[in-house]
Amino acid sequence: MALQILTGASLSGPRHAELATLADAAGNLIDQVLVTWYAAPRSYTGEDVVEISCHGAPVALRHCLERCCDVGARLAEPGEFTLRAFTNGRIDLAQAEAVRDLIDSTTLYQARVAARQLDGSISRRLAPLKAQLLELIALLEAGIDFAEDDVDVAPEAEISRRIQPIEEGVRRVAASFAYGKLVQGGLTLAIVGRPNVGKSSLFNRLLEQDRAIVTDVAGTTRDLVSETASIEGLPVRFVDTAGIREATETVERLGIERSYQAMADADLTVVVIDLASPLTPEDEALIERAARQGRYLVAGNKADLPNLTPTALAASAVAVSALTSQGVERLRKAIVEAAAPGADAAREDGFITSLRHEQLLTESAAALRHAEAALGHGLPHEMLLLDLYAALQPIDAITGATTADDILNRIFSTFCIGK
Repeated sequence: MALQILTGASLSGPRHAELATLADAAGNLIDQVLVTWYAAPRSYTGEDVVEISCHGAPVALRHCLERCCDVGARLAEPGEFTLRAFTNGRIDLAQAEAVRDLIDSTTLYQARVAARQLDGSISRRLAPLKAQLLELIALLEAGIDFAEDDVDVAPEAEISRRIQPIEEGVRRVAASFAYGKLVQGGLTLAIVGRPNVGKSSLFNRLLEQDRAIVTDVAGTTRDLVSETASIEGLPVRFVDTAGIREATETVERLGIERSYQAMADADLTVVVIDLASPLTPEDEALIERAARQGRYLVAGNKADLPNLTPTALAASAVAVSALTSQGVERLRKAIVEAAAPGADAAREDGFITSLRHEQLLTESAAALRHAEAALGHGLPHEMLLLDLYAALQPIDAITGATTADDILNRIFSTFCIGK
């Protein structure tokens, strides 16, 4: 088909780029292109693929597509190439989902995480756990199906010893979603405090741009100001709020109400206090409110000035100076740790970013716990196997199905039955 719309290309061998000419139906030159033939199965989809690389002009690209359709091609459905790669065994389902995550990335860190998952990081992390589970299933299946061949079945203590590390490992991978969901979806951070404690100045410092108006006049910010930036690769939506105080003016009162709503909606609240002035009842009330609503941090601004805040609170607050940038980097790290406890361990061990994966692994861990409970009640191994297969099925939904042959191969290779 490619040869019907191009001239100068022979496609004499796979994986060799050739220069060709793209013309319109009347033979007028439109573009010079590179055409490459990828022979099955060494292509993205595992099928024969011809790739035409045009220059970036949208009109040339559109014309190339139209010419292909004129000679019998059709436009691909959304995700069709990746679907074909999956159905042809080139990638597993977790890798296919990573393609979508890579396309949707808004930060470089998100792209790196998606690229690792596309390279099979999730399947590799689950592979040892799945292998241990399959070995245990094979052990019990052999004891049931080949009892007449004197195949020894491990005692209950041995079965329990095998189940526990599998359950712990599956649960640990599922728990990594606490960090992974922030990598994938980001978080919303509300910056609140009394007027003139430096909320807007700190907002600008965290963003590294002058987004909010800053003046010496109390109550400058009357409405919510939001902007998205990246902290350690996490997309964070910062929300600067109106200074919270007793207000009589209608506009300021509405702004304060929105500030309270922003606190309620945020994944994390940063309460800004002024270290250079005594703590006020308004500060204490805001800290208490933030503590009741969820995760929060206290940022002590104006750390470059003499400290007049009570020692205990000053010690627990992250000391910063929006004027000099002192402590701002430490505040960024504290934001990540408060929003995602254990983020460093998750980054080191690997983590999942898909809610579907988290739900499946939680289901698998529950089945393994149920199997261990059944073992303690002395139920027969046939019943125990039901729980083990129930634990295997969700993992298969991530990494790919286990066939009956996989189980049988393990049985025969392990026990040498039928020699």
